[in-house]
Amino acid sequence: MKVATWNVNGIRARAAQLREWLEHERPDVICLQEIKATPDQVPRDLCELGEHWCFWHGARAYSGVGLLVRRELAEVRPESAHPPFDHDCRIVVVELGEVTAASVYVPNGNRDLPGKLRFLEGMATWAQECRTAGRPLLICGDLNVARTDADVHPKERKAGIVGQLPEERALLEALLAEGDLVDLCRALHPEEDRLYTWWAPWRNLRQRNIGWRIDYVLASAPLAARASSFASQREVGTSDHAPVVVVLG
Repeated sequence: MKVATWNVNGIRARAAQLREWLEHERPDVICLQEIKATPDQVPRDLCELGEHWCFWHGARAYSGVGLLVRRELAEVRPESAHPPFDHDCRIVVVELGEVTAASVYVPNGNRDLPGKLRFLEGMATWAQECRTAGRPLLICGDLNVARTDADVHPKERKAGIVGQLPEERALLEALLAEGDLVDLCRALHPEEDRLYTWWAPWRNLRQRNIGWRIDYVLASAPLAARASSFASQREVGTSDHAPVVVVLG
């Protein structure tokens, strides 16, 4: 199973790039963030061919997430939901057989750090509930936290900057622990410190690969044991984020 996540930074602006990428990669599960569109504003041709079940959760010109599931994985349309900690259209959850998959866009916290911390706390609680219920989790998306200094280029490491704060990192670790989740990038590339997924849009930082790793695929241990490859596709698209692609099995 191929799983992909991409903060597209505007699905209407990036529709052609997204379509081309989907045709090339053909992921089975696609998680999208910052679609910046209501469901009726999403370009219809992204789903009109009938290859995916499509779940859109968005608002006009702000935030929003999507989750697409190739129909071979589900004969009938799966159930979807939004956990209680959701706000501003930031998470959509779909039940894929025994697996609970989620596309997540954590607030960046620059305007409301307490709100971001509450969201991360809510995620950790929800992940623990899923674990207790015996449901394997697959969480994909822009979590807006660089897990460690190794996930930030040395030129971008700054004390006291949102996204690198100790309290944010502690909550990300709590999410991993409470949900018994594995960070698949680090599981497959424990020593690689240049697998960034986001670059500030100035000074050619993307071309120079001076970035942050803030986009993740997290999986429960049984799923993580099947992971065979991880890639951050820096060369793809004009969003400030790269698509991340993981192969399970």
